[in-house]
Amino acid sequence: METPRLVAVLEIGSTGIRLLVAEISPPGGWKALDRAGKPVALGRDVFTSGEVSRESLLECTAVLRNFRELLKGWDIDESGIHVIATSALRAARNRDIFVDRVKQETGFSLSIVEGIEENRLMYLAVRFAIKQDLPLFWRANSMIMEIGGGSTEIMLLRRGRMVAAHSLKLGTILIDQQTRSGMGSLARERYLNDNIRNASGLLSSEMDLVHVRTFVVSSSDARIASLFAGRELNEHCRIIERSAFLEFAEGMRGCSIEDCVQKLQIPYVEAEGFVHGLMVCRLFLEETGARQLAVPLVSIREGLLIDLARGVDPLLQDEFFSQITASAVSLGRKYHFDETHSRHVARMCMVLFDALVREHGMNRRERMMLETAAMLHDIGMYIKGSGHQKHGQYIVSNSEIFGLHRDELDIIANVIRYHRGDPPSQADIEYIALQREERILVLKMASILRVADALDRGHSQRIQNITVEKKSEVLAVHTEGVHDLSLELMGLEEKADMFQDVFGYRVVLG
Repeated sequence: METPRLVAVLEIGSTGIRLLVAEISPPGGWKALDRAGKPVALGRDVFTSGEVSRESLLECTAVLRNFRELLKGWDIDESGIHVIATSALRAARNRDIFVDRVKQETGFSLSIVEGIEENRLMYLAVRFAIKQDLPLFWRANSMIMEIGGGSTEIMLLRRGRMVAAHSLKLGTILIDQQTRSGMGSLARERYLNDNIRNASGLLSSEMDLVHVRTFVVSSSDARIASLFAGRELNEHCRIIERSAFLEFAEGMRGCSIEDCVQKLQIPYVEAEGFVHGLMVCRLFLEETGARQLAVPLVSIREGLLIDLARGVDPLLQDEFFSQITASAVSLGRKYHFDETHSRHVARMCMVLFDALVREHGMNRRERMMLETAAMLHDIGMYIKGSGHQKHGQYIVSNSEIFGLHRDELDIIANVIRYHRGDPPSQADIEYIALQREERILVLKMASILRVADALDRGHSQRIQNITVEKKSEVLAVHTEGVHDLSLELMGLEEKADMFQDVFGYRVVLG
């Protein structure tokens, strides 16, 4: 068993910088030891001017230097300090300068978390908070929503498994900026109604929101509301009945910032976006069939701690990978892909991958990336059959898949691009833009995918099962009970050249 160790998570958000110090005991255990926070107006800067002002940069570095001094008292190893930033810095034009100044002034190495990664960390935190105390979360349709200053992150789940994840540009600071010059609460409600109606239409194409039974909301606004209108589910989560929340939100509807400070006894910085956050919550809740709101008392800081504490547990990793696959399938269904063919090709890819472990040297996560590419390789057919590999590349590179980073999506998009047609060339900008190691991964994955796709050339799944045998410079793919292989042989003749170039094996079918 590993020795417990101290870690610190610093989150630079739209409205403040927050610190969590904890002791983690892999696999999976952790205990919070200290918390601290300081308000900063980072989001208001970015969402007004598009960049972090010099004053906010100086304020942030001053706060971080103070936290650096605080952490000295805990004697935490540098490798155990994790500094992350969310939507405000994601949107800032001068984010690279900010990251560099933080490093130079404080010694902290700052990572900017993508929206989809924020989803993943929030999902881990929500699962931890809910545990088994909310059975409907695991048995029916659920929606997780995190409302921040610059964005609203939404996840749709079916029986606890991911269906879709989205990052909406609908944060409390953005709402304030968009409606400040309007007619007060009337302008705000018109703006929110329009945006949430559009977002709900997008979400309902993936899951009918009327059938959502568990509505999980993570935000400081929801946590405050739960103290006044809710009850405790467990030490990490509170529950608000639908009617109680709607009544509370209606009562706060026309309140000013000063009213919120006075009525709720909360700091001014939390009161600024409070009513905006409540309205977002209310409008989305009204789109669902949920009877309750679950309000986790955790954040992505706890999500990151859970991720650090659990390490590489094979069972948890497989469960997480299955969530990624489910999200990819949901994306495919959105574009009306041939699911039977895609699943079949993905299964063939996995057989080939497992048979060639020594040759390709790829790991378990890269196996999952190949499976995702295989699942979505024909998604471009939605636009046009001719050149659908290029259309598929465009769709995937401009989409979000739960649990996948942007650089991983770029690799998968390139694999889809080269699952048919010409191999990569120096003229292909998206391919050349990848790192050398990433380009090699694309070649390996695309080579395997081309062979697997050829084995179902007619989209009829004639070849149900295969075994693979390596003989000197030949890879023999043996089939069971199939006599007429003319289409598949034609497919291999067209598509197996890249495989031979990459792995040195000539593919034969029999």
